[in-house]
Amino acid sequence: MSRVKSAPFMKALPLDVRLMNNASAAFLLVFAVLTLTAVAGWLAKQPVFSLKAIHVDNELTHNNAATLRANVAPKLTGNFFTLDLARTRNAFENVPWVRYAVVRREFPDGLRVELQEHQAVAFWGNEADAQLVNSFGEVFEVNQGDVEAEDLPLLNGPKGQSALVLQGYRAVAPLLEKLDITLTEFELTNRGSWRVLLEGGGVIEMGLGSPADIQARVERFVATVAQTSSKFGRNLQSADLRYSNGYAIKLRGVTTVAVGDKQNKK
Repeated sequence: MSRVKSAPFMKALPLDVRLMNNASAAFLLVFAVLTLTAVAGWLAKQPVFSLKAIHVDNELTHNNAATLRANVAPKLTGNFFTLDLARTRNAFENVPWVRYAVVRREFPDGLRVELQEHQAVAFWGNEADAQLVNSFGEVFEVNQGDVEAEDLPLLNGPKGQSALVLQGYRAVAPLLEKLDITLTEFELTNRGSWRVLLEGGGVIEMGLGSPADIQARVERFVATVAQTSSKFGRNLQSADLRYSNGYAIKLRGVTTVAVGDKQNKK
């Protein structure tokens, strides 16, 4: 019969010894943390980590290295370690023509930036002090002397509705081009009614509804009205598409023509 040897009994350390050991370990840990923090702080202040370069990953149309430095550099504070990336991103996004910025550090002394510029597709507001609308339907401001496309359409509407107005314009403008009509303004009124102002003072009233609604009315209009005049686009004085089953037009030097049901204006 074998005997099982029991492990030798280990006497527990006295309480005061255990407390001293724990205190020593805690002290060493705090000392190590403070040392690392001091070393990190010292390194962070070294000139080698001062920001020296800004690299832009994508090609830009309205900005270059000089304009970016002039607009952003004075707003940057700190070095590679201490720079606030959120504030830095805001600084880039406040540069004219910049819509969105992605900023990241590039060790040891640089920033790498990806910028998305606004693509102007229309003017917005009163013609005298119009702002611009980008391809997302967002209103933005720049020096209009920097706008190269002078033939941009003018959109107008209630505040905060620029995206909807752009959607309406994109639905209707290609249809009216088939009639050789030149738009000077595309508008959503405060009452929710759509209207097109034409070169020479003509107007097309499209009524209430969504962009899809007015698109359907204009499609019906375009499909039939060109038959009334070979020079329709130049002669149009007004068109009213707010009827449930048709429209009414007025040409310069021609009496009003009505098509369909003239009841139930929209």
